[in-house]
Amino acid sequence: TNPEFHSLLSEFKKRHGCSVLLNTSFNVRGEPPVCTPEEAYTCFMRTDMDYLVIGSLLLSKSEQPAFEHDSDWQKEFALD
Repeated sequence: TNPEFHSLLSEFKKRHGCSVLLNTSFNVRGEPPVCTPEEAYTCFMRTDMDYLVIGSLLLSKSEQPAFEHDSDWQKEFALD
């Protein structure tokens, strides 16, 4: 069991009327799935995600410092 995850789903259901669990890989099309917190943060900052949760840490994109990355990062991997 995972009490923290259960609490998260329960609170979401209370606020929005449904509890949803979607299992998908955490990556951008064509890239391998993230494996480390650093990779998760980089993927988060390069995409249109608004929030990132790692363990008990909740990150809001609007509260993050400007993220500098290579503008050609999407060319690193061939699309599938």
